[in-house]
Amino acid sequence: MPKYRNHLPQLSGEPFLTDGGIETTLIYREGFELPHFAAFHLLQDDQGVEALRKYYRTYASIAAVNKVGFILESPTWRANPDWGIKLGYDMEGLANVNRRAIDLLVEIRKEYENENSRMVISGCIGPRGDGYNPSSMMSVEEAEQYHSEQIKTFADTEADMVSAITINYPQEAEGIIRAAKREGMPVAISFTVETNGLLPTGQSLDSVIAALDKVTGSAPVYYMINCAHPTHIEKALGSGDKSWSDRIRGLRANASSKSHAELDQATELDDGNPLELGRQYGQLADRLKRLNVLGGCCGTDHRHIGEIAKVCINR
Repeated sequence: MPKYRNHLPQLSGEPFLTDGGIETTLIYREGFELPHFAAFHLLQDDQGVEALRKYYRTYASIAAVNKVGFILESPTWRANPDWGIKLGYDMEGLANVNRRAIDLLVEIRKEYENENSRMVISGCIGPRGDGYNPSSMMSVEEAEQYHSEQIKTFADTEADMVSAITINYPQEAEGIIRAAKREGMPVAISFTVETNGLLPTGQSLDSVIAALDKVTGSAPVYYMINCAHPTHIEKALGSGDKSWSDRIRGLRANASSKSHAELDQATELDDGNPLELGRQYGQLADRLKRLNVLGGCCGTDHRHIGEIAKVCINR
């Protein structure tokens, strides 16, 4: 039975950590091959499961040491039909692997959760297409139908919520919101932005969030920004007081300041500077008054999350 689905503790405003760049860590630091950047594929054998277990334990330990909450984000960013079929999964196989992912996080929560560190389980949803390039966009109705099976699977597990990560256009976001609402699942929507602070479609973050809240009745529990460097995210916030930014609670930035196009072509890991990234998170926290879910994306690992925790937790 879901533990926090009806009362997500991170909505209280207390600080919560989450993990770093799971795919880049597993590929560049642990030496795994992840076809199509699909971390969920590791759930197919004992070695892969143990690697994922080690990964989540590392971050859960950081949260426990700092006496803060933690969001256990499932490794299922690619576990949808278009990407799954490239790895040989049918719909039943995808449902099974999504359930196994949540079961693993339940195990981690039982091991690490305590009264000072509540742990929320989130079913991670990724975009149907390329997270960096919205070259083939769905309608709202198509997106709702496409993502509904994965969300329904999560709804039948102990997942407390779903998080849609690296979303790059509003129609897909709205479809996910609709599907989550139908299944009674709290949903967080995380957008990515380019070096100019705009979505890959050229739209501004504020206009997209305002429009989505209007058409959905502010259905997302909160919004996040991920897979962009803090210097790019700063541009997305603009200048002056922005009340819309109160809807942003989560941040999962890249370690690298490179553009999405440059990262796509990179053959080596750019892990940036953990100390600098921590400071930059602190600067963004000064502007994002409700920011309290703190993690990383491409190139980040436990070192970055540790520095982010040092800077941001006592704010």
